[in-house]
Amino acid sequence: MGLSVNGVDIDDHVIERELAHHQHADNPLKQSVHEVVLRTLLLQEADRLGLCMLGEDEDACIEALLASEVKVPQADDVACSRYYAANPQQFTNGELVEARHILFQVTPNAPLELLRETAESVLAALKAAPERFDELARQYSNCPSGAVGGSLGQLARGQCVPEFDAVVFRLEQGQLAERPVETRFGLHIVQVQRRVAGRLLPFEAVRKRIADYLATAAWQRGVHQYLQLLVGRADVQGVTLEGAATPLVQ
Repeated sequence: MGLSVNGVDIDDHVIERELAHHQHADNPLKQSVHEVVLRTLLLQEADRLGLCMLGEDEDACIEALLASEVKVPQADDVACSRYYAANPQQFTNGELVEARHILFQVTPNAPLELLRETAESVLAALKAAPERFDELARQYSNCPSGAVGGSLGQLARGQCVPEFDAVVFRLEQGQLAERPVETRFGLHIVQVQRRVAGRLLPFEAVRKRIADYLATAAWQRGVHQYLQLLVGRADVQGVTLEGAATPLVQ
């Protein structure tokens, strides 16, 4: 493969071993190569800084390096309250919607463009005659719910895939989504028939959860930036990685 990191050659067997951990990635080989290069960079830096004690395993060396080099601020009450105010849906209990849909499922015999044209045509028919939803769901839907007019019953947040969730909990009672919703299952024409309002939890009850979430998100950004910095100043041959010449932003 001709892969090296700062003059150290990476054996193909190392990549082959890493492949076993990335079989579900879009590009397992590319993901494996990136993981091996980044891990090598981290271990080299830990060794350079004297943070890798004799006999320590690689994971411990990397943890010591990141603890030393990646510093992020803790989320204060101002940041937590701002997040709370901007995302009330995340802290609302008991919110429900009663929804129905018409699913146009993607299959080898039904390419996405053809499905999109059909879905748009059916949606236009529903906008002109909303009372036909039951009829058209039974005729077109590729979901078992089509047999009952597309009814999905009552749904709570998080019960459906995120892109579907985002739409149904934004629609008003009786409202039909303006465009088909695209998910991994296909295209959905969606209508909310009824809404049940939930109860917003008080800030104090969720402040720690928000602080933990913001701290984790900040840490992940910090690690990503630190990796970019290492890549930017490293001599990596055989693969191109995204690097940065600027210092870690905190």
